Amino acid sequence: MNLAIIGAGNMGGATALGLAAALPKARITVTAQHASTLEKFAARGLQTSLDNLAAVEGAEVVILAVKPWLVREVLESLRTALRGKVLVSLAAGITDADLLNWVKDYELAGCYCVIPNLAVEVGEGMSFIHELAGTPDTLNTVQSLFDAVGKTAVVDEKRLHAGMMLASCGTAFALRYIRASAEGGVELGLYPKEAIDAVAQTVRGAAALLEAHGVHPESEIDRVTTPGGITIRGLNAMEDAGFSAAVIAGLKI
Repeated sequence: MNLAIIGAGNMGGATALGLAAALPKARITVTAQHASTLEKFAARGLQTSLDNLAAVEGAEVVILAVKPWLVREVLESLRTALRGKVLVSLAAGITDADLLNWVKDYELAGCYCVIPNLAVEVGEGMSFIHELAGTPDTLNTVQSLFDAVGKTAVVDEKRLHAGMMLASCGTAFALRYIRASAEGGVELGLYPKEAIDAVAQTVRGAAALLEAHGVHPESEIDRVTTPGGITIRGLNAMEDAGFSAAVIAGLKI
């Protein structure tokens, strides 16, 4: 499969590197405005280009990873090359109506909005896929790409925003918890690197328990909270400080 990733910023770059590792037989071309931005991708064996149009002409799937306010301009510049291609936009906050209006005369094979997160770079992403136009085959193509770098969920437009907050923005929220917990570990006597490693492994293990057992988080929490023990005292102290309410409020902004 030939892929073009237009834009090598944080999300476009993470997607390119993750797909390159997961799909070594795919031909992936990454574009950017400056040659220096592309050096690390060339070093990993990806094709690179400063010419968006040339990259798109040779691709079957085009992943648009530019800033939201640049999407319409970039699409217009690629109009002649997008015919018959599957278009995947990673830009958040663009409505179905706007995107479909911008590409209504492009004769695309399929059009999708995908909200991945940075963990696609290491094969542990969570990507939400929303189909604007396409066929079962094109949806399968898009889903298989992002399944290769983590997990996917196919959602409607309304749930796409929820997915973005929970998984894409949620990466930052989870990392902020890890930072806070590690700082507490240092206060308790661990060295910083020890604390970060311990918390990262604990979060990884907690997620693995949920996946292995398929239960609600509280079921696993109950296994740790001995009556009268220190875990329940810690949980109650966090709730008194507004832990759950703060997380939910952060998701709903």
